[in-house]
Amino acid sequence: MNKIIVIDYGMGNLRSVKKALERMNVDALITSDKNALLAADKLILPGVGHFSNGMKNLKDLGLTELLNKKVLLEKAPILGICLGMQLFTEFSEEGNCEGLGFFKAITLKFKFNEQPMKVPHIGWNSVEFEKGCFLDDPVYSNGSFYFVHSYHVVCEDKKDIIGTTNYGYSFSSAIQKDNIIGVQFHPEKSFQAGLSLLKKFCS
Repeated sequence: MNKIIVIDYGMGNLRSVKKALERMNVDALITSDKNALLAADKLILPGVGHFSNGMKNLKDLGLTELLNKKVLLEKAPILGICLGMQLFTEFSEEGNCEGLGFFKAITLKFKFNEQPMKVPHIGWNSVEFEKGCFLDDPVYSNGSFYFVHSYHVVCEDKKDIIGTTNYGYSFSSAIQKDNIIGVQFHPEKSFQAGLSLLKKFCS
């Protein structure tokens, strides 16, 4: 059985992810304990809040080097959710802060010139997954997912983009590079489609 760790770095929404996993009969541990993280088979980095606060918390807990080891060297699968996905990028406008740098990408605030759109983007929206990608699954590829965010990821390498969503314009709502997967939406709040996605990652 896979050891699933939900990384606790003080950025909220952890219990919701754990409860969603439990509904799919997936056992997971919420912790920031380094030994537990080093022993994990798979990691989930959720998050709600400010980018610079998230990076500060990871650094203060001594988790940035550990994540580099687990994710980049040991190739442990990791799923970033919302802020967690944004932290995978090199830089964010939110706090003008450097991220983990797992992707050649930056995190930018929504800017609308031609049509007024509310920021943050809150609510249900569809995701168009790339054919053949890890998340291309009929179980949820036609479903809607729940979003709450003011910033979005812009990838330098378009091959890293495996899902897009339109909100005023098209943005990257799912990214992947080898063992590293990020989703801008909240699968733990997206009913059966989201639960199925979480179960696929964990299994």
